[in-house]
Amino acid sequence: MADPKGFLTTGREVAQTRPVPERVRDWNEVYVPGSLLPIITKQAGRCMDCGIPFCHNGCPLGNLIPEWNDYAYRGDWTAASERLHATNNFPEFTGRLCPAPCESACVLGINQPAVTIKNVEVTIIDKAWEAGAVTAQPPGRLSGKTVAVIGSGPAGLAAAQQLTRAGHTVAVFERADRLGGLLRYGIPEFKMEKRHINRRIEQMRAEGTKFRTGVEIGRDITATDLRRRYDAVVIAAGATIARDLPVPGRELNGIHQAMEYLPLANKVQEGDFIAPPISAEGKHVVVIGGGDTGADCVGTAHRQGAASVTQLEIMPQPGEERAPHQPWPTFPMLYKVTSAHEEGGERVYAVSTTHFEGDEDGNVQALHLVEVEFVDGKLHQKEGTERRIPAQLVTLAMGFTGTDTENGLTSQLGLELDARGNIVRDAEYATSERGVYAAGDAGRGQSLIVWAIAEGRAAARGVDRFLTGGSELPYPVRPTDRSLTV
Repeated sequence: MADPKGFLTTGREVAQTRPVPERVRDWNEVYVPGSLLPIITKQAGRCMDCGIPFCHNGCPLGNLIPEWNDYAYRGDWTAASERLHATNNFPEFTGRLCPAPCESACVLGINQPAVTIKNVEVTIIDKAWEAGAVTAQPPGRLSGKTVAVIGSGPAGLAAAQQLTRAGHTVAVFERADRLGGLLRYGIPEFKMEKRHINRRIEQMRAEGTKFRTGVEIGRDITATDLRRRYDAVVIAAGATIARDLPVPGRELNGIHQAMEYLPLANKVQEGDFIAPPISAEGKHVVVIGGGDTGADCVGTAHRQGAASVTQLEIMPQPGEERAPHQPWPTFPMLYKVTSAHEEGGERVYAVSTTHFEGDEDGNVQALHLVEVEFVDGKLHQKEGTERRIPAQLVTLAMGFTGTDTENGLTSQLGLELDARGNIVRDAEYATSERGVYAAGDAGRGQSLIVWAIAEGRAAARGVDRFLTGGSELPYPVRPTDRSLTV
């Protein structure tokens, strides 16, 4: 245990963010550099000797949270980093991007503000990188087996690193021009600077993992050829089919999927463009979808100089306290103010878009909406609540429905899909095709980054057992497992 009285004597304190007028003028991370270090040992000391650490169950990775909290409290950053890496390949990703279901399951959170687990995590890994404690871990010997990993998002990278360290020769195929998947092009720079991805890729290269960008399996290389060349395949291509909004006027110029809009903004930061081909500058922007992707669009629009930003959500506004049907330690749906929302804009709940309005040149100019409510589980429009709001740029951020099948990958492999378009797999993450495994959103459906990493690690163990008859890789979660947060 850290400080036996820490949870009684120390209040919750989180990382400081830079002033809004300053940060909306650049794309750097929103937090004040180094602001956590002076307070983090005391925050780690708030961790209780709770007997049963429900935070373990709240986290799909099973992070050893009380252990690295104790080391952080004592200032033993090397030991803290070792315990952190025991269950998580990329804590600098989760420490910045995860919604922290572990904190919702914290025992202290029953009647007090939970331990700042996410802030402790990111401080540990940042200190480890700063001290040079994160090094390559190449295998002691090679197995002679080869594995292809399709997709370089968190699931694919986690699977690749685990399999490389197990001694297999691993090649990661990415259809984009750079590695990282949604981490690279879906997450704005102000949430996670891409240098964090780059140095992990360099670590993995030093361990022996091979990477090939600009290669789409199913088109550039057929699945048959891939199976001929590799002993096993891991599909970690994500759930990339975006939900659309089939209402009148959808065909107008200026209406884009979030994953058309966000990558272009990230490509500016990579130096590919001087200015983004799709820009919010001087425009009234409407973001349809109230989740994290929608918030990313909001923050991006602010930095591009939008005239106004409005975010729409079809569901009613969540409360600030747990609802009765979401008791501790489940992950509750609470009203959340992200850094992007702090920067301005309006959030409108319980509304549905009826149609778009355009000008004579076919450009969107306005959006018509109506208030809605759920009655007996069915959505109803409220009469007399229709209104029009200006919109010269609309982004659709309503989530994703399944893995991409247009490139022929799943059909070429003869994979079975479920009713939601996800790849069917068994308890070892094996698909209906022998030697082919599926991890992350491709099999689970749209989910959290911690689930992606957890499933990548789990699928790696399944592949290792398939190739060698056994595995010393960590015991994984299974597709049928259900965390208390789900």
